[in-house]
Amino acid sequence: MKKQQQLILVVDDDQEILRVLNRSLETEGYDVVLATDGRSALALLEEHVPDLVLLDVVMPGIDGLQVLAHIRERSEVPVIMLSVMREVTSLRDAIALGADDYMRKPVRISELLARIKAKLRRAEQGILPSDGR
Repeated sequence: MKKQQQLILVVDDDQEILRVLNRSLETEGYDVVLATDGRSALALLEEHVPDLVLLDVVMPGIDGLQVLAHIRERSEVPVIMLSVMREVTSLRDAIALGADDYMRKPVRISELLARIKAKLRRAEQGILPSDGR
């Protein structure tokens, strides 16, 4: 039986970033679901069970930190935050809410893909940051 492809939810209000990430992730063999804001991300989380979430911090309406808090109420899915914000408080808040990683934009696709693979590998092995290992 063929293994199902891993599903990644990408949430960002920048259409160009969504396009680049979608193409890059699909090229690597991942299934991808895209959301342009926090509200649509929350709706997609009700429909899909992603293996990993790439989540922009700054979005209109429901921001990435609010989406992250919602995710953590229900799931231990790996979440990598993406942000143009340079303040340490943004990083600190994201980690405190349960983010597994934090990358500042612009991201290098090769580095992002390496981090995604590492997070997915650890999640498959049951090694999550919240369990203390």
